[in-house]
Amino acid sequence: MGDSGNLASAYNDDSVLFRVLRHLGWDSLADIGYFTLPTLPVAALAGPVPFQRRLARRSLALLDARPGQLVLDAGCGRGDTTARLAAAGCRALGVDIQPAQIDQARRRFGDSARFAVADATALPRRAAEIPLTDGSFDQVHCLEAAFHFGHEGRRSFLSESFRLLRPGGRLVLVDVTSRTDQPIGTLDPNGLVRATWRFDDLEPCERYPLMAADAGFTTRRILDWTTPVLHRAAQLCALFAGTASTRAGRQALCLRWPGLRTLDAQDWDEVIAVVRAHRAIGRVTRYTAYVLDKPADGVTGVAP
Repeated sequence: MGDSGNLASAYNDDSVLFRVLRHLGWDSLADIGYFTLPTLPVAALAGPVPFQRRLARRSLALLDARPGQLVLDAGCGRGDTTARLAAAGCRALGVDIQPAQIDQARRRFGDSARFAVADATALPRRAAEIPLTDGSFDQVHCLEAAFHFGHEGRRSFLSESFRLLRPGGRLVLVDVTSRTDQPIGTLDPNGLVRATWRFDDLEPCERYPLMAADAGFTTRRILDWTTPVLHRAAQLCALFAGTASTRAGRQALCLRWPGLRTLDAQDWDEVIAVVRAHRAIGRVTRYTAYVLDKPADGVTGVAP
């Protein structure tokens, strides 16, 4: 993984964006959310949590995991998706490089699932007393975490997942990707987006299947969730930034979410700038779900 020390503090700082997200209800899940057009007005009033849960359900459904199967949840964050796997009867292990996230996951879900601090791009031999040996897992799940890893880290993660999976096993990788090879720095010249989420680059969406094939996987499905995830989240962000640009709008937001009253004028200006920087990057990003199978017969490639 890239700068693991830097990443280890992500999602736990007190930046103004994370303060705002927490006031909006962003807590046990850290994904963007999956929004349908009719639900956008609801999302504007209810906050992101129901839609984050919907995205997690859709990602986990691609695994088609069965009770009793051993599943690794890579980049598990605060453990919500790992706990969902455990509730479905799986033997679930969640790993994340961030100790603070794993501490929260253990407090919340430690009775039903196992958690360990570990780098998903260079896994240890054992985590939470579970051996991470070749061919020992039935499924691997990674929701909205691999964009942190860097290009070489993503290659390593694909190789580690292939090693870990039994023949016929499955990796579901859901990630923020790029439409082009254009350097992300040209769209984020002040580093507002990259510093917020602790990443250096995004993988071009068409390169992922090639990297997966190099690791030995067969690409079973590719789903483009750009519109329901990124585009509609961008609409909500634009609405928030526009409302926050006026005094009356800020007062209205504070009535709905009283915790926002802790923000001063400088905080409001900063969060508006960060949201606008996200929108600039959003023009060249995609949100893609990859269903990757480890062949049972040794034949690799792209499924017909």
